[in-house]
Amino acid sequence: MIRYFLLLLLPIFLSASLTFSVNHNKEVALLESFDIEPSFIYDPIMNKMRNKKTSIHKDKHFFKAMDDAYTFIPAIKRILTEHNVPAEFLYLAMAESNFSTRAYSKKRASGLWQFMPKTGKRYGLKIDEYVDERRDLIKSTEAAAKYLTHLHKRFGKWYLAAIAYNCGGGRLSKAIKRAKSDELSILLNPRKKYIPRESRFYIRKIIALAMVGQDEEFLMNSEYEHLLNRANAYSISTIKLPSGESLRRVSKIVGIPLSELKKLNRHLKYDFVPPYSKTYDVYIPYVKLSEFKKKYHPEPIQNIYKIHVVRSGDNLSTIGRRYGVSYRVIMDFNKLKHSRLRLKQKLIIPIDSRKKLKRVNTRHYYMVKKGDTLESISKAYRVSIASLKNQNHLKSSLIRVGDRLKVNE
Repeated sequence: MIRYFLLLLLPIFLSASLTFSVNHNKEVALLESFDIEPSFIYDPIMNKMRNKKTSIHKDKHFFKAMDDAYTFIPAIKRILTEHNVPAEFLYLAMAESNFSTRAYSKKRASGLWQFMPKTGKRYGLKIDEYVDERRDLIKSTEAAAKYLTHLHKRFGKWYLAAIAYNCGGGRLSKAIKRAKSDELSILLNPRKKYIPRESRFYIRKIIALAMVGQDEEFLMNSEYEHLLNRANAYSISTIKLPSGESLRRVSKIVGIPLSELKKLNRHLKYDFVPPYSKTYDVYIPYVKLSEFKKKYHPEPIQNIYKIHVVRSGDNLSTIGRRYGVSYRVIMDFNKLKHSRLRLKQKLIIPIDSRKKLKRVNTRHYYMVKKGDTLESISKAYRVSIASLKNQNHLKSSLIRVGDRLKVNE
């Protein structure tokens, strides 16, 4: 009887053993892609992080982030692979920003890969009045791939490139010199503190996230099974739009909600592409590409936006305040070389031509100029910084030229 019972259980034991073996092999391969020894599988701190992520009742952030990013995850993997960076570095972006192109740190790092302005510009990302390409999910990933390639060439191992991405190449070089070794187990020594505590946890977090992300058995037995196929079924396409084209117009032409289009194009600071380029890259879901090619045709910008006829007493600042647009933007759209205006001159104002303008009391609004900070505005108008943030729904103290702020007390 016992023998018969054991024969019934044998397939279950074999299946469990096979599943364990497959998962173990995948985990070893994952570590190898980072040049990490297989024994790191048993690192207690990394496993604690991993178990937290796989506990649905404790933490759903991982799965929500994966779900929100399903559209562009394939594009990130493709770009990394094209630059010979392991695709698993996808999870470095997750560790940095939780896959949010809007992520912004107190140190002024921004975007999926949390580039500082100086580093972003060094790797070809444009940051100006109209765009912040650190938030461009394609261009920032290309820049990150180049940066990681540089770090790998400098340090020779991918886990060192990841650590250097976090704490800086100079600091890691000093740590390796102090430790007289670049072995991960030595650099992670909590007593010696060769690298900062944040960096010791950072590399573990990336590995833990990657292990959860590739755990097919767990995903198949959870409410997140759709993530296995979704990330492969969806992707984005790059389209080139002419100078000043409106995102709102594109969203209507191809039937994409404006909010979805903006989500894919967080690098645009306004709802239009920069007026200074003949064409500029914008992203749409791949499934909409055919429809875009069939239906889209360029339209002169004066047919898209409002036209303002200059009257007596007008100047660029008052016109800008009236429409809620920076005077600099008005100058660029109209290719003005100076701020002097003439009566009955027609100016293109980049707001929806069909939008009715709400008249506001401009005494209670302030247009942000170059050099302004929330502190300087609060002092000038005798309004607390907390009040300014509350009135204007600001989550941080970040403001930009052309922003229109309520300044009521």
